[in-house]
Amino acid sequence: MPDLDDQAISKVAELGIKSQLDAVEILNVAIDIDPLKVITGALNSVSIAGAGMVMKQDLRIEQMEFNTGSVAVNPISLAFGRIELTQPTEAEAIVTLTEADINRAFRSDFVQGKMQNLDVQVNGETATVDVHKINFGLPGAGKILFSTEVILQNSQERKTVAFTAVPKISPDKQQILLEDVEYLDNQELSPEFTEAMLNEAKKLLNLKNFELGDMTFQIKRLAALKGKLILESEAIVNQFPSS
Repeated sequence: MPDLDDQAISKVAELGIKSQLDAVEILNVAIDIDPLKVITGALNSVSIAGAGMVMKQDLRIEQMEFNTGSVAVNPISLAFGRIELTQPTEAEAIVTLTEADINRAFRSDFVQGKMQNLDVQVNGETATVDVHKINFGLPGAGKILFSTEVILQNSQERKTVAFTAVPKISPDKQQILLEDVEYLDNQELSPEFTEAMLNEAKKLLNLKNFELGDMTFQIKRLAALKGKLILESEAIVNQFPSS
């Protein structure tokens, strides 16, 4: 079996993770091994630290910290440059998103395309509206802020919609729900429009968007602070990504 060291194995893992990202500014993977244990397929731990990681749907992560305990792998695959887990392992992850990160995702072509030609009720009548620009804010105090300008297609009238909501962990711990909506200065268009906005936010903040390889996250805690959203999660890792 070829000689195996922590730097070589860490580089393999790093290349696999990079293959799952559209872009990344900083990525450090540290795999701690014991030479006597690794030949039997045991890694002491895996740690991943990343910054500026661009995931699915143009969602950028300001910072990610990911740490496992011991990991069981196939030593033969490892010798040939592939990390293959032989059983699931547990990990903890902390993901930090900034206001700018989330706005970037909301303004992507993918999301903007879904926010056009929306049928909503306005003054008791059905109207078709286009969303001109979505602004997502993190004012602190455990809240998020949405503000946007919508255009009524028939009249080209522009209306401003603004409301706050409170992010909460879903019962299955897989998603962030946005509840306790409060409109600012009576800037409400319709319940259907608000629901469409909340649904897009929920999809963007679904933990599946943060998964690397074959793993599942469950949120333990979240904090909506001024300018940033922090998610602390537990993960079950079935396989790390391979390049």
